[in-house]
Amino acid sequence: MSRGRLRLPRSLRGRLTAGLVVLLGLACAAVGTVTVLALRGFLIGRVDQQLTASGGRFAASLEHEAEPDADNLPDTRGQAPGTFGARLLGGRVTQAAVVDDTSQRSVPLGGADLRTLEAVRPGAGGRSVRLPALGRYRVVAATGDDGDVLVTGLPLHPVEETLHRLEAVESVVFSIALVMAGCAAGLWVRSSLRPLEEVSLTAVEVTRLPLAAGEVAMPAPVPHADSDTEVGRVATALNLMLGHVGDALTRRHVSEERLRGFAADASHELRTPVATVRAHAELALRHPGPVPDEVRHALHRVAAESHRMSALVDDLLLLARLDAGRPLERQPVDLTRIVLDVIDDVHALSPGHHWELDLPEEPVVVPGDLHRLHQVVANLAANARLHTPAGTHVTVALSSDAGRVGLSVADDGPGVPAALLPDVFRRFSRGDTGRSRSTSAAGATGSTGSTGLGLAIVEAVVHVHGGDVTVESRPGHTVFRLSLPAGPPPEGGGYTATVSSSPTH
Repeated sequence: MSRGRLRLPRSLRGRLTAGLVVLLGLACAAVGTVTVLALRGFLIGRVDQQLTASGGRFAASLEHEAEPDADNLPDTRGQAPGTFGARLLGGRVTQAAVVDDTSQRSVPLGGADLRTLEAVRPGAGGRSVRLPALGRYRVVAATGDDGDVLVTGLPLHPVEETLHRLEAVESVVFSIALVMAGCAAGLWVRSSLRPLEEVSLTAVEVTRLPLAAGEVAMPAPVPHADSDTEVGRVATALNLMLGHVGDALTRRHVSEERLRGFAADASHELRTPVATVRAHAELALRHPGPVPDEVRHALHRVAAESHRMSALVDDLLLLARLDAGRPLERQPVDLTRIVLDVIDDVHALSPGHHWELDLPEEPVVVPGDLHRLHQVVANLAANARLHTPAGTHVTVALSSDAGRVGLSVADDGPGVPAALLPDVFRRFSRGDTGRSRSTSAAGATGSTGSTGLGLAIVEAVVHVHGGDVTVESRPGHTVFRLSLPAGPPPEGGGYTATVSSSPTH
């Protein structure tokens, strides 16, 4: 809205109050206008009656006196002060005078006055004119004995003064009435819309609830209003909706708890048999006697899949514990040391990638769980290693600013498919088909296949630590960024290890 333009109220209460005040103002203006016009007509009618009652004696006394003497003065008897009289003959004014108390005085009239008086026709009734020498007058004309025109007039100043006084009184009275009516209308509208305001507050409270997950305590229902009113029907509908939403959220929470409990119990129960299968497979591989090649290959596959199954069970159990709100350790964690250790490990596993580090000179410390934060960095590095071809440049950067710590893992690989980006942090979301890596053999055997839980664990752990993680990807540029609250620096100096930006670290 441009500056200087009238700003209308935006709330319903303000609009209703303003509308009532405007309507009352229009009604007051109409009443005031009609009153002033009616009084003006009445007062001018009274002036016309006075002119008729005077009989034009003052103007008639001027008819034969071109130069009145002391013995033959104009007749001012019974004439109100300010009465005007004039005699017109042959298109010119021969006499013009105004009654002043009990005497009369001549009035010099100019050309404009003459033209105004000539327009007054005998027998046409009263007419309001403005004489530049005298002001506004109500005049009537009559034909004299000598074929001249005799004009008699009374001033309209008393009428105008009365009307101005009425207008001032009406302005003050109507202004006070509008102010009082505006206050009363505001209170009345506020009282009438109180149920609607309660509906609005309840709706706002619902929008602030964490409805995505966990147990949700719905707000109290809106007090029931008259169902015959619009506000009452809205309140009733909102209460029904809150009831349905609350029931749905309760059922969802119960289902999530059952599923979470099942995942935790299943993961816990699977750890022992998976470990047993893995142990027996490794024991069989150590058998000193001759073992057929087919059997040895099968035992290797059993051991590899048992190891993969064990990692999957551990990941599921970790996610179940995080979902259940299990507290993690809270201690100062040197994130710089974690990054150095993780990059050493992934470089040994994937020497064909070009690993680069961008670390600040001072150690970067965050409060949290050392093991889980190590798992976060390791998962991000493994994600870049497994889903990009050899020769890809991967850059791991750390930064600290304004009480927050940032960690980014960027690569110039083929990128995450656009269709997968919205779900990249969801559980069992896989990018094997979209980001280049060998899937012909590995996918067939399952030895290196992704479980789809790595990034889900990253998001869950970072969220528990009070941080957030995002991803940006396009062909040739993919970067995962996470942000964590910073902590106090560790005692002692920095690091003496030298990190290279070459493929050999």
